[in-house]
Amino acid sequence: RIEAVACGPNMRDTDVEVRGDSLRGRHILLGVTGGIAAVDTVRLARELRRHGAQVTVIMTPSAQEIITPLAVRWASQGEVITDWDGDLSGLSDFDAVLVTPATRNLIASFVHGLMNGPLLMALSAARGRNSPIMMVPSMHNDLANDPVTEDLVMQCAKSGVKILWGAEEEGKRKTPNHEEIVARLAHFVNQNSTSVVVTLGATRSAIDDVRYVQNTSSGQTGYLIADYLYRLGMDVTCVSGVTTVDCPAWLPLEINCPDPDEMLAELKALAKDDINVWIHAAAVLDYVIPEPVEGKIASLQGELDIQLQEGAKHIMELKDLCKGSTRIGFKLESGIKQKDLVHRAVAQIQTSGMNATIANRMEDLGKEDKPRGWLVDTHGAHFVLDTEREMCIAIRSVIENNR
Repeated sequence: RIEAVACGPNMRDTDVEVRGDSLRGRHILLGVTGGIAAVDTVRLARELRRHGAQVTVIMTPSAQEIITPLAVRWASQGEVITDWDGDLSGLSDFDAVLVTPATRNLIASFVHGLMNGPLLMALSAARGRNSPIMMVPSMHNDLANDPVTEDLVMQCAKSGVKILWGAEEEGKRKTPNHEEIVARLAHFVNQNSTSVVVTLGATRSAIDDVRYVQNTSSGQTGYLIADYLYRLGMDVTCVSGVTTVDCPAWLPLEINCPDPDEMLAELKALAKDDINVWIHAAAVLDYVIPEPVEGKIASLQGELDIQLQEGAKHIMELKDLCKGSTRIGFKLESGIKQKDLVHRAVAQIQTSGMNATIANRMEDLGKEDKPRGWLVDTHGAHFVLDTEREMCIAIRSVIENNR
């Protein structure tokens, strides 16, 4: 089997760029049935490999009429089983089964224990071993809304099967895109009890009803971390301010509160739920407007004098409420040397009760020859993080070391 490799000038057309490790070491059995969504199997198989999975595929006869086993074998770089004469020895060591698209015929056959093909045999074996099974139906609305379909889905759920429905479009329940399917599969396979809150994005303070003071943050880093931890099976809540990038559709909960005081109130409420991990990636205003003007300040009135006062420090306000939790902060500075950046990160850790801080210099951001940042721990040790992926791996390490 050809392993997935990182991007580079020597990549072959069968290779994929590694984007995550949430399925590393996992043997995924991908079942493909005769829904028209089978045309997306190539993208799906490659996406599974991008996140570290070893892929074995079983295609039903009807699926082979929609997409050829040759194309699927190229995409999966693994065994593609098309009938009883295939190599079925690999079906005993898979870690999860993903069936997409899953026709109602396949779902009904699974519920009633039929065994008219290798895929149903593999599903029955997985059910007997309590292996994770996810099915992604694809069917017209009238079929999806049939009470019999609902009953079949409920019976699947009772046996621990995850049913992932897509959005209603053009009179059909279409399958989600390949990225969402793989993200949700990884979360399902790796599911654990770790609860995480990630703050992200910019905050703003109103001048009047139409104007405000705002700092700069896209939210991209926070969403990246939230997505990474979600794929590891953690229960992730995003508390977002103003963002210029979209929240991944598969993240289960996002609380939007651009005002820094409103964001702090939400965080204090969440702290009552005994959150295990806090990632403080939001850019919280250091100075806010104490008394915004009602309505709109008239234009062309000459100079406008705006009074600012120091705002609440979220990480300090949450210090006592989050005792016993793992907390990771972010520190952005400008115009200082690396050693001074580390010193300031250590000071933040000590004063606010953090476990670690990701420290950055503004002049380094976005430059290929500069690191993404430094991970600084409670002892002042610091480690260079060259990429965002390394940053996510470092955060995972801090979480695991503090369990």
